[in-house]
Amino acid sequence: MASVQNGDVVEVHYTGRLTTGEQFDSSQGREPLQFTVGAGQMIAGFDAGVVGMAIGDKKTINIAPEDAYGEWHEENTIAYPKENLPDDLKVEVGMQLTMRTQDGRPFPVTVHEITEEAVVLDANHMLAGKELVFDIEMVSINGQKSSIILLD
Repeated sequence: MASVQNGDVVEVHYTGRLTTGEQFDSSQGREPLQFTVGAGQMIAGFDAGVVGMAIGDKKTINIAPEDAYGEWHEENTIAYPKENLPDDLKVEVGMQLTMRTQDGRPFPVTVHEITEEAVVLDANHMLAGKELVFDIEMVSINGQKSSIILLD
């Protein structure tokens, strides 16, 4: 049976969670995720984790931050003056907001801290600095699916 190599188009079902057990994403109840292995469509650790799998294989992989969304960096925080916030906006730590670059492109931020004069906004990816755990099931490789038929 063929096993996954770089350049293969694969379909997988997956569940992603933190090492605490908190689930952050899953394909369950949806179509499988399709991507080209090694093409940069996925985080590096996920790409590497499916190489060598065969159709029907299931495995759990742990991905270090450097192979996922990178480390968390203090320099990606912004102290935004409270006086510049809309009067009706009641911010709380953990709240998700959207800012815009000077050329108008939106980017997500999270309220990291609230001080007397500013709201500290975190522009790091929400999974930066975290080890990720994925349960993966290989559904197809280059359009080939399992020929096993299960009868009830």
